[in-house]
Amino acid sequence: MKTIKAAVCHEFGAPLVIEDILLRAPEMGEVEVSLDAVAICHSDISFADGAWGGSLPAVYGHEAAGVVSAIGSGVNSVVIGDSVVVTLIRACGTCISCASGAPTNCETPYDGDQGPIRTTSNTKLHQAMACGAFAEKVVVHQNQLVKIPETIAKDAASLIACGVITGVGAVVNAAALRAGQDVVVIGAGGVGLNAIQGARIAGARRIVAVDMIEAKLEDAKAFGATHGILATSERPWRTSSNALGGKGADAVIVTVGAIPAYEQAPKYLRRGGRVVMVGMPHSGAMANYEPVVLAAVGQSMIGSKMGDVVIQRDIPWIVDLYEQGRLQLDSLISGRWNLDQINDAIMDTKSGTARRNVIVFKR
Repeated sequence: MKTIKAAVCHEFGAPLVIEDILLRAPEMGEVEVSLDAVAICHSDISFADGAWGGSLPAVYGHEAAGVVSAIGSGVNSVVIGDSVVVTLIRACGTCISCASGAPTNCETPYDGDQGPIRTTSNTKLHQAMACGAFAEKVVVHQNQLVKIPETIAKDAASLIACGVITGVGAVVNAAALRAGQDVVVIGAGGVGLNAIQGARIAGARRIVAVDMIEAKLEDAKAFGATHGILATSERPWRTSSNALGGKGADAVIVTVGAIPAYEQAPKYLRRGGRVVMVGMPHSGAMANYEPVVLAAVGQSMIGSKMGDVVIQRDIPWIVDLYEQGRLQLDSLISGRWNLDQINDAIMDTKSGTARRNVIVFKR
């Protein structure tokens, strides 16, 4: 087994600890990737804070890019030296969900306690979200990887693995937005900005961003929002209706895990509109709705995990949009940090002003 550096969570809510861990060689169908960059997603922070429980000690991180450095038997999708994006979508390809074209809902469980990483005393170390990418290297299944051009900077490419595909996919795949329709995006953080980009690319007529921070609304306009509304204003859904010409939105994308945002989301809809639920509240948090209202006007609410993407289809499309200059990646990065600075980067992310902070590895 190899010895590598990783940021390990030993206690929920405590700072991560930079330490040596053990990484085994890739086995059947697996690939080792030497990472160049891993972005910090709010899901990583929520896991590390204990919002959803889980096994400890653990290595989080699931939004990464790097270079293939070893392959196991049976690998036919990449070769050593390929540049790749590493995702948490570990799809078996054979369950009902995968066979139906919905690999983000793969029904084959993965036990991160039995993954490729161990402590230096050879005891259990949980590979969170089938990635464990707050580390110098990862070993993951080949189906979690997508090859990208080596000319794309890895810090920018890492964002595609979660924040970009989740935001863009929520609009294009889950909401199935058509050109000329109107969208409200609640939350102008990393995922929200990408939902805004997705709406712009899909040809939305008007895109309304809703957030609690004025500066983030200005960010949203730089990514394609036509209007910005403070969530703290009185009845912001009425302001949104005015911006949309006196009607509700065809789709509302909720990208934050805040219960008030979920409870208010249907108020932004037109008749027959759809709320797409992306943000992840803590386990046990409950929202209240009046079902008769949704039923009477034909509205719906659906969940969207990882933008309902098929990574082998959607990531190359997103890469192509980026290379054409039609989708922003570089400007999504708020700061670049070393692994030793990960706790500072997490605190900066928690402040609510960061778009995406990225850990950059020196190899």
